[in-house]
Amino acid sequence: MTAALLLSALAAGCTARQGGASEDGRGTGERAKSPSSTPARSPEHAGPVLAVKIDNVVPARPQTGLDAADIVYAEQVEGGLSRLLAVYATKLPPVVGPVRSARESDLELLRQFDRPTLAFSGAQHKLLPLIDKAPLSAGTPDENPDAYFRSTGRAAPHNLYLRPDRLLASAPGADALTTGFRYGPAPAGGRPEASHMVRYPAARFTFTWSARLHGWQVALDGRPAVTAGGKQVAPATVVVQHVEVRGSRLHDSLGNHTPYTETVGSGKAEVLRDGQVHDVAWKRARAEDGTEFTAADGTPVNFARGQVWVVLTGR
Repeated sequence: MTAALLLSALAAGCTARQGGASEDGRGTGERAKSPSSTPARSPEHAGPVLAVKIDNVVPARPQTGLDAADIVYAEQVEGGLSRLLAVYATKLPPVVGPVRSARESDLELLRQFDRPTLAFSGAQHKLLPLIDKAPLSAGTPDENPDAYFRSTGRAAPHNLYLRPDRLLASAPGADALTTGFRYGPAPAGGRPEASHMVRYPAARFTFTWSARLHGWQVALDGRPAVTAGGKQVAPATVVVQHVEVRGSRLHDSLGNHTPYTETVGSGKAEVLRDGQVHDVAWKRARAEDGTEFTAADGTPVNFARGQVWVVLTGR
């Protein structure tokens, strides 16, 4: 398996006319695609989750299919900017994107899942051998060209979109979400909080509680996060997880070292649900394990049912 990127073969930079790909992929000026050759899985095997690296800079917004993810991880990348890793298990939207490149941190984060499929547009050349050796399937444009298309509504590289059903025959279901997350009644000891902000060096996330949506309305760099179809992104639970963010061995063409976000270990976190914030501890002993979130007395902390955002931020 080779995870190398051939973006030049797909590039179709165009003058922006629309905000991005529509939720169903129509009306984007895409090329016609051949039918998927992905074989159907047997019913006794749920199959892997689909994890998609999603662009999160201003020219990439609004994104498509973000509201359908079960979990959205936010991580820091070069220049203090942010990128998203959206995980799909209970449903596959028609289109997801824009899709961007992977980072070394993703390999450790994804070890908690059983051979996930990682959709990404490419990676730093020194990272490619590590991806090849990782226990995952790399769903890249060069190996799955019929799964991707470029929208005419944006200029490259912010216009590459994925049709998930070209990589997975069907959604594997909730049992594939081996994250260690627990769902149920709200824990005791929370305090009311209407809004919570997380800052990266060159990006910020704001989560504002909406009783009407029963979720935390997401704002990215001060602007509401809505999908290409105009739907407000409002996860039921937000986790602000304080982790070690250090320099990776890898760097970009300008010599900027990629931040490496360590998700194995332990530390502090805040869990936002039902208009309250709970101060908790997190622990993940091994890369193969999910993450445990516990209250001060050691009892597990339940999340609200629905989408979860996990913002990985420095200690």
